[in-house]
Amino acid sequence: MLTLHHLEKSRSFRILWALEELALDYELKYYRRQADYSGAPELKYVHPLGKAPVLQHDDAVIAESAVILEYLQETFDTASLFKPADEKFRQQYRYWMHYAEASLMPLLVMTLVMEKMPSHVPLLVRPFAKKICDGVRDGFVGKRLPAHLQFLEQHFSQYEFTAGNFSFADIQMSFPVLAVQERLRGQWKHIDAYAARIQARPAFQRALAKERALEKRN
Repeated sequence: MLTLHHLEKSRSFRILWALEELALDYELKYYRRQADYSGAPELKYVHPLGKAPVLQHDDAVIAESAVILEYLQETFDTASLFKPADEKFRQQYRYWMHYAEASLMPLLVMTLVMEKMPSHVPLLVRPFAKKICDGVRDGFVGKRLPAHLQFLEQHFSQYEFTAGNFSFADIQMSFPVLAVQERLRGQWKHIDAYAARIQARPAFQRALAKERALEKRN
């Protein structure tokens, strides 16, 4: 029995999408965020960190997006449709599976934190907090993120997907890429084209429809 513990507007959409790509039977448990946008307290009964996604397969409890994706591919992708067979592309697959969270996401998270932080301090010190946060964002993230965007733009000018044909590395990369594309739509044509390709997949659309239906019911 497969159960996905799915938090709204989170990385766990990746796993919902992967389950749809694999056409597996699974139970979906949906959790809403709290008013401060933190995760649902009930998730701590599933995993000590209280984060999503978490996948339960019989007695196994598996956390972290990349780990879950690798587990699903190794366990259920018997035709090897979602991991490259060619070693050149397999190395690319490994790279993008780790790059998404190790290199790209920290910059995006820092940008978001620096934007939100001034509104969470006392009113009197907000101008100073904003100045500090703007300095960190412009001086640190602003000097590093453009190189990553150029790197992605160049890669997707040569390849339709991250590692040859579509693979679970594309699902892993989808979360940061779609976040970038939402902010900078129209500025990076090959990133935009890649975002359109992955969102056009029938399994992506099925997962999105399920998530939206859950949002309406809950």
